[in-house]
Amino acid sequence: MAEVTDPEDERHVPIALPSHVAGSGTLDRLVDTARNYARASASENTLRAYATDWAQFTRWCRLKGAEPLPPSPELIGLYLADLAAPRDSASGLSVSTIERRLSGLARGYAQRGLTLDRRNRHIATVLAGIRRKHARPPVRKEAILPEDILAMLATLPRDLRGLRDRAMLLLGYAGGLRRSEIVGLDRHKDDTPDSGGWVEIFDKGALLTLNAKTGWREVEVGRGSSEQTCPVHALEQWLHFARIDFGPIFVRTTRDGSRALEARLNDRHVARLVKDCVLRAGLRADLPEAERLALYSGHSLRAGLASSAEVDERHVQKHLGHASAEMTRRYQRRRDRFRVNLTKAAGL
Repeated sequence: MAEVTDPEDERHVPIALPSHVAGSGTLDRLVDTARNYARASASENTLRAYATDWAQFTRWCRLKGAEPLPPSPELIGLYLADLAAPRDSASGLSVSTIERRLSGLARGYAQRGLTLDRRNRHIATVLAGIRRKHARPPVRKEAILPEDILAMLATLPRDLRGLRDRAMLLLGYAGGLRRSEIVGLDRHKDDTPDSGGWVEIFDKGALLTLNAKTGWREVEVGRGSSEQTCPVHALEQWLHFARIDFGPIFVRTTRDGSRALEARLNDRHVARLVKDCVLRAGLRADLPEAERLALYSGHSLRAGLASSAEVDERHVQKHLGHASAEMTRRYQRRRDRFRVNLTKAAGL
């Protein structure tokens, strides 16, 4: 099967008719359709990361006088070792980043019709040694707690942009949403081709239908105890004053923040919003600014809900869309780890 697009662009999927099949209008249209479906198999962020992984590997090969094609397990083993322990003054990459780079290479070779055997001993043994020598506990983002989110909301301006950002923070927090899930929301089902889900508003709350990492799921966001902290009320206010009744919910505004535009925000806006509000609200003011910025991210909203909701853990797990309780516990910063005491239960 011949590649018909730029092989260096991970977003261009090399799908074409087999060489022995004559083209036709119908088949050519199906090729375009198949290519679009293949491109949709991963998010834009993931595709962008894969493209960066491949570009960095090919650059490394050029510097070493090696060829990236065809795949060489021995060469890739050397590449992984260099990532973990470079000879210059730079520190090595984390184990999770190295594993992600390897996944990007496997994807890059697959896009070019080749197979990278990650179980090959030249790769597997090097990676196992890197894990054994360099693995560290995961760095967890700081959870945004209820008093923190209130302080952050108080820093927002009282204009249209402030209404939007208030709704994003509260909905992201109460929904335990990923930043891509926040900005991917539409007003109704099937409003836009790039929709990541939609919202239905009821008397008791809002129902979010999300196309998440693990498939479609529903998230119920109930109304808050007061209008000042209610995510559903904040969303209603934004939709009303921004005059949004179709398409993306969280969109850009004019420079003066007086009028909503049509362009959907990207997920990086959520991360910037969280960090900006953290600084303005003075959270963790005991730390230097750089450390404070590194502590918080869009994920801090999810961790905040998981840490603050005083309900049965199973409800939190379902709300966050986790496949296991262990994953949910990673998000809980204030849970009582010794609530279940197996020592006493065993009679000691």
